[in-house]
Amino acid sequence: MAENLSQEPGGFLPPSLPSPAPSNYSSSSTASNLPHPRSNPLRSGSAKEDAARRYLEARLLNVSRRYAKKFQPMEEGEDVKGYISMSEVAKDLGEIIDVVWLSGTPSLQIPYLLNIALAVNTYISAFPASPKATFALIRKLDHAFSSLLKGEDSITGEILPGFAGGKRAGLTKTDMVRCKGLVDNTRVLVVDVMGTEIEDDADDESAMETDTDGETSTWGDVGDGKWEMEIAKVYEMTIVELGATLDGGDAFTVQTSS
Repeated sequence: MAENLSQEPGGFLPPSLPSPAPSNYSSSSTASNLPHPRSNPLRSGSAKEDAARRYLEARLLNVSRRYAKKFQPMEEGEDVKGYISMSEVAKDLGEIIDVVWLSGTPSLQIPYLLNIALAVNTYISAFPASPKATFALIRKLDHAFSSLLKGEDSITGEILPGFAGGKRAGLTKTDMVRCKGLVDNTRVLVVDVMGTEIEDDADDESAMETDTDGETSTWGDVGDGKWEMEIAKVYEMTIVELGATLDGGDAFTVQTSS
């Protein structure tokens, strides 16, 4: 699917994603490494928008199938392998987020990012803690949601495609309320999953490393409060923007182009 889409004349999806735009923020707890979006949103109802939707639906369906296979025995001849770690899930979802963001189209970004955030809440407690991968994934979502709420990139300050007429385009009050619910749930789940892991390791000196995904999660490194700080920063930027926008202001019409 990805190969066919990347070869379409005039399509917006390249064979590989571009390098992220440089950021003034050097802290790994702030930078999310989202790719720079296209300059204009895809025109509603266009062939390019339809192609993007088909591609995203196929990728999300594959993630869902791999998650379901986690709970089922592998049958001979099957080509869908179940996930064995949250790191694997985070890698696939992170790539989908990149494509969604690359589209520069709020009408795609908002629903797909909300659905991905819901998927994260579903998957995060189904696997052993993978702090590095999980926090990196959530940082991408935090960057994306906070930017869409502002109408500009929340790290670089660059106006987002479709938001040239002002801020807070695209997200309705219903979207914001749903986003807030997802954000609140994620914060609770992260505390449950990551916090319990930290407590368990503190009680057992032999359990200083949790090798869950090829990523060796060294909870013993939290002597400087690294992971506790990450837990506290979950969706930090989005929470600030939701607090600033939920109580007032009308969204304007998102501009589109071919």
